[in-house]
Amino acid sequence: MAGPLAGVKVIELAGLGALPFGTLKLADMGAEVIRVDRLAEVPDVKTARDYSPWDRGRRSIAVDLKNPAGVETVLRLAADADIFLEAFRPGVAERLGVGPDDVLSRNPAMVYGRLTGWGQTGALAPSAGHSLNYEAITGVIGSVGPAGGSPVPVMQLLGDFAGGGLTMAFGVVCALWEAKQSGKGQVVDAAMTDGVASLASVFYGMQASGVHTTDLGTNLFDGGSPFYAIYECADGGYMSIAPIEPHFYALMLETIGVDQSTLPAQYDRERWPKVKATIQAKMLEKTRDEWCEILEGTDCCAAPVLSFDEARVYPHHADRGTFAGDTGTEVVPVPILSRTPGQIRPSPAWVGADTDAVLGQWGFDDDEISALRRDGAVGG
Repeated sequence: MAGPLAGVKVIELAGLGALPFGTLKLADMGAEVIRVDRLAEVPDVKTARDYSPWDRGRRSIAVDLKNPAGVETVLRLAADADIFLEAFRPGVAERLGVGPDDVLSRNPAMVYGRLTGWGQTGALAPSAGHSLNYEAITGVIGSVGPAGGSPVPVMQLLGDFAGGGLTMAFGVVCALWEAKQSGKGQVVDAAMTDGVASLASVFYGMQASGVHTTDLGTNLFDGGSPFYAIYECADGGYMSIAPIEPHFYALMLETIGVDQSTLPAQYDRERWPKVKATIQAKMLEKTRDEWCEILEGTDCCAAPVLSFDEARVYPHHADRGTFAGDTGTEVVPVPILSRTPGQIRPSPAWVGADTDAVLGQWGFDDDEISALRRDGAVGG
């Protein structure tokens, strides 16, 4: 094990989307993550599956949580762990017998993390939802889109991953630090709605102060301003232009060949559309790559808009070693630590592949493991 979380033991009850993204971050930084998968998902033919960067850095055990012996197995593992994570709807973990009271009674210093979309409380807590819904009720989706157009989804970046998985990982590490001082565990209620709202907190303040309005595509950071926007180039490619500061803005205009003296003041919002049209006309004179030759590496605050495939081989990322792995397509553990960096580690060969090894290393003897298998409590 390497990384700043080496020695930290995590039990992850298998979930979708946000939870495995959060545990991936913990695993990348050295935590020992044991994923408790459903026994029913163990494949009949146990051949090694393709390496999965989504599942990297943890081992998999297969347990039937509807079997009392399976529940007891998980609780026994929890007694020797530091963090316990689940992403069920409120009340489900309690009904299974692995809720906070059950786990903390075995390990009072445990950090019990609960990751949901709506949270453990609130009118919507019992209902289903997905990332787009959680982003929508925070006002974020309602603030992203073209002028005069409709709001647009932002994939799952804010709800599942930043507002969910990363917020949870941050919360449990904070709680773990406190538990190491006090000897007392606690429950971390990580709601994606809360996480997205936190990410948008600056914009709530900007709107309250009148800097940001509810009109789509007319604001400083939503593509409305001519100096924080995406421009099409002659070949159909795009460049991002973001020189917010006056001296960078002046340099950008000079570099692309626009006389600033012919334009309105930089922050004359009423005339932004005219300035934007002027810059767009100039950008259409060259291809994206030609503009890269002119603008990249300057203080014009410009960069090409890349596809995922282009991003993987982009020179700046290559310089930093951002993408690695056997295929060169997965992102290295970040942020980069100078002394105890994280590392890419293997993914499970199949669901439940590590059941016997994990149980043995965590204190179960061979007879106990055999009995659990015989009773249908574990497998893999």
